[in-house]
Amino acid sequence: MRNGIQHQNLFSEVSALIEQSRSMVAVQANSTLTLLFWKIGQRINENVLQNKRADYGKQIVVTLSRQLTEKYGRNFEEKNLRRMLQFAEQFQDDEIVATLSRQLSWSHFLTLIPLKSQEAKLFYARQAAAGQLGVRDLRQLIARKAFERTAIADTQVTPDSPVPPGAFKDPYLFDFLGLKDDYLENDLEAAILRELERFILEFGKGFTFVERQKRMIIDGEDFYLDLLFYHRILKRLVAVELKLGKFQAKDKGQVELYLKWLDRYERQEGENAPIGLILCAAGSREQVELLEMHKDGIVLAEYWTDLPPKKEFERKIHTLLLEAQERQARRQLLGSSASAAKQIGD
Repeated sequence: MRNGIQHQNLFSEVSALIEQSRSMVAVQANSTLTLLFWKIGQRINENVLQNKRADYGKQIVVTLSRQLTEKYGRNFEEKNLRRMLQFAEQFQDDEIVATLSRQLSWSHFLTLIPLKSQEAKLFYARQAAAGQLGVRDLRQLIARKAFERTAIADTQVTPDSPVPPGAFKDPYLFDFLGLKDDYLENDLEAAILRELERFILEFGKGFTFVERQKRMIIDGEDFYLDLLFYHRILKRLVAVELKLGKFQAKDKGQVELYLKWLDRYERQEGENAPIGLILCAAGSREQVELLEMHKDGIVLAEYWTDLPPKKEFERKIHTLLLEAQERQARRQLLGSSASAAKQIGD
């Protein structure tokens, strides 16, 4: 009996070693293949640039793909060869490619290539690498406009703000919570806790749930923060306050009080100052600007519990991004004018 158990343990340990080795070989093979495709694309692009004839590029790809397919197989058909050219053209930094290829497959890069913005490509590549996302999850992230929603939230952040860029999104998409029209704040909290894994996935990598209805005693009076998270990457507590209606100016004072309490009583040695997120069913952009909440480490974001059809969703997000960028440009212009006026006065 004892020998049988020992044999089974030995078999399990050896099996684990084999599986680990297979996984490492697969990762290495994937990385090598992706780098090969990038180098092929880079080399062909260089060759095409050296030749000034306009039709040369088309001819060389067709000829080369035929020769390579004959010798090495279907990986080098014309369609795939053109993808390699796009890959090398769009991801020109070999160090970035080398780093990402250790975590992303060729299929990941094929998903990123059609994106119009280089910033979006790198954003999604890094998100997929950091979160170890599969191709399906990456496509979902792109479809839900994570890059644009992060960019909208970042327009509230300035260089002097305690909130780092990329910390939040705006709006947050809570369609997975399954809430009905007449839900209460408690229903929203309960739904978030039921779907905590998906909620944190929507929030982004690094968030860890700490507590619901965090109790704070101030001047003998009880106060309750809706949700408290800790961000392992940013090394700071994140206070999340939920509001069913439209944002009101008093909400800022409430969250500011919570942040100061957390900073005094909950912040541990080596942690950064807590930051806050107010989630509202509807925002109030001008109030946010006037209150300058970013200076106190607070960001406002809307949440959507229902998503419109795809085209309408994309249009809404695009409009929100343009409006946010316009507000940011206006704020920067006013700041520059005020700075110039001060220098003249001095």
